[in-house]
Amino acid sequence: MLEELFGSKSVAKILLFLLVNEQCYGAQLQSLLNTLLTPIQKALQRLDQDGILTSHYEGKLRMYKLSPTYPLRNELETLLKKAYGLLPCHEKKLYCFIHRPKMPAQEEIRRTQDKKEELLKFWGMLSQIRHLSFSARSRKGEESMTKIGKATVEVLTPTSSVIVFQEKGHWFQDQIPETAFNSSFRWTLDTQACLITLEHLRYGSTHPVFLFHLTPTKPFTLEAVDAHLCAADTYLGNVSWSQTQIDFYWRIIGPSKNDELIYHYTPLP
Repeated sequence: MLEELFGSKSVAKILLFLLVNEQCYGAQLQSLLNTLLTPIQKALQRLDQDGILTSHYEGKLRMYKLSPTYPLRNELETLLKKAYGLLPCHEKKLYCFIHRPKMPAQEEIRRTQDKKEELLKFWGMLSQIRHLSFSARSRKGEESMTKIGKATVEVLTPTSSVIVFQEKGHWFQDQIPETAFNSSFRWTLDTQACLITLEHLRYGSTHPVFLFHLTPTKPFTLEAVDAHLCAADTYLGNVSWSQTQIDFYWRIIGPSKNDELIYHYTPLP
């Protein structure tokens, strides 16, 4: 899609990676995106010379990022968000690398192992969930409207790395059930990448709607790797959890939306 516009697969990959991760270096892209190094290096140099990227050295590594002074930066980011949002889920994951400073090998191994252990603990908590209560607040100008809802959660485990929440409940008005709803979410565990992918199954399991890649950022906290664009709306999310509850916070921001959703999942009502 972008390669036709920019005339280069390497340029398209670089710009999408920078949208998600803010900075990069050539060998990193070669490894993470499974591509040749020479075209990547040439594309980085060209983008730097054209003023689209800026670069600096960290030790022997030449790091690149989008130039803050590029006149069309805002328009470029809007285009990249749109293109990223249209990628299939498995391609989105390729770009979901959280950049971190280089550290000693043993420290890097320990950090990765800690994230995996945290992810597995959360995965165990997901399988115990049976109840959901939530609130949805919509803002438009100075006006604000809040709705609440409750649901039972049936947990399905088609494989050891997939959990499906089937939620059935009601929106409430003055503590009285008003509107019934059914919803289904799929959580997919990837311990290798230290990610959980969350998808909505409103169109069925064969046509999932991608929502977030979630990764541990500190104990009892998972955050979306990036903001997700759905049509003109941007989705952001993070999760905090304990041994008794999972709290999922959503924001949906768009031309006609400024919504906040808070989901409280518990093992029992």
